[in-house]
Amino acid sequence: MSIRRTVRGGGRLLAVLLVLVLAQLPAATRAGVAVPSGDAGPDPELFSAEPPLWSESGHFGGDEPADNGARIVSRRWLGERTLDLAIQSPSLADVGMVRVLLPRGWRSQKSRDWPVLYLLHGCCEPADYRSWTEFTDVRRFTADKPVMVVMPSDGAAGMYSQWRNFGLATVPDWETFHLTEVRQILERNYRAGTRRAVAGISIGGFGAMHYAFRHPDMFRAAASYSGMLHTTGPLVPEIIKGILIREGYYDWQALWGDERVSRELWRSHNPYSNVGALRGTELYVSAGNGVSGPLDPGPKFDALESASLYTSKFFVRALREEGIPVTTHFYGRGTHSWPYWQRELHRSWSMLTQDLYR
Repeated sequence: MSIRRTVRGGGRLLAVLLVLVLAQLPAATRAGVAVPSGDAGPDPELFSAEPPLWSESGHFGGDEPADNGARIVSRRWLGERTLDLAIQSPSLADVGMVRVLLPRGWRSQKSRDWPVLYLLHGCCEPADYRSWTEFTDVRRFTADKPVMVVMPSDGAAGMYSQWRNFGLATVPDWETFHLTEVRQILERNYRAGTRRAVAGISIGGFGAMHYAFRHPDMFRAAASYSGMLHTTGPLVPEIIKGILIREGYYDWQALWGDERVSRELWRSHNPYSNVGALRGTELYVSAGNGVSGPLDPGPKFDALESASLYTSKFFVRALREEGIPVTTHFYGRGTHSWPYWQRELHRSWSMLTQDLYR
């Protein structure tokens, strides 16, 4: 049963569904995880901090910091293409992590820059910035593609946002970490270019559309796989609060405040309320209905995926009412899990990257 039907069926059923969603949060993005056939599997826990034997165009050991002073404090290589950067971030008042998949030609073509795809992770996932490489075939899939894949940490549940902390501080500021600090460091030191796309899963799907509408000149395409795209929809604030509380952020109002008192602040972060800013951006939205499908190991009902479908359909309706094109794949049976998100990355790849190669 979809959440849309549940809403029409009455508040009691919706409340039951909310309980199911919150109960599933801790393992939501880990459900149904399987290393795809033919992939190299999860990255090793121990990796080398030594530089590769080849040059990084003169930048290794002399990195240019971001405008606000963010700087690389360590780098770890996992093979020839996979690089983990630890960045001392003023926006986080801490060290933030990012994993980068360098394109094959990056080693030999030292005079060119490279288009960039940001891949964003979901909440409640200990692997955070490592999750795309641990749970999908993204390394193998992108091995022959001329795109730099950037996978930054959003912490346990950073919500891809600047936290307001009741007006007392704006730390952590994940938005600035990702779109200013990480971006500038990669452009200045690793030849990242200015043609960009962004995609994400679950809360990362929200993050992809959130960044696309708040920075309309930065991304040429955006994709949400099982994202929460209407953050003020019926009972959706309760889901967000549940995510924050389950991850240890007991005073959830530190994010955007109370949704009733700080209505405009919540609205300013809501993709559904800001679809007009997405005009001209290539868009892809997908989700399942929460019922076990062909990529699940067994029978299950996943309320969080049903909630994702519910908010995604609201978002798509708002886009179409504004005459903004969007590609959708509401594929019916399927849960909130990595096998479906890997499939959706493959399915949306040509749309995400068609304008990056020009």
